[in-house]
Amino acid sequence: MVAFVKYSLIRLALFAPLFALFVFLQLGWLLAVVCAGLIAFAISYLFFQKQRDAATAALHTRLSGRAKPLRTAGEVADAEAEDRLVDSHPDITVRNDTRKEAPRKNDPRSQDPRSQDPRSKEA
Repeated sequence: MVAFVKYSLIRLALFAPLFALFVFLQLGWLLAVVCAGLIAFAISYLFFQKQRDAATAALHTRLSGRAKPLRTAGEVADAEAEDRLVDSHPDITVRNDTRKEAPRKNDPRSQDPRSQDPRSKEA
């Protein structure tokens, strides 16, 4: 992502003085933005191909799913605590699948517990 930030700063460094120049020449705000944007795009396209390619590669890597996921400090601490727990107690299993499954017909865990108790009057 450093390459993307670097390329963005180069483009901003091209855009800002051009915009200021066009405002100084009294072209109007909208025309100054459009002209400065087009000229900054053309200059960066012609002269900064290496930086553009590096920025594109960084974005592609980040968005393609091959990149390491970004985690907060709390998520990292939770994952480390979970790993220590699993390593110290091999009989514990962690289910990462949190999707709700439809109840199965013959699965006793999915039936109403009151229906299994013969003393229950609400069954």
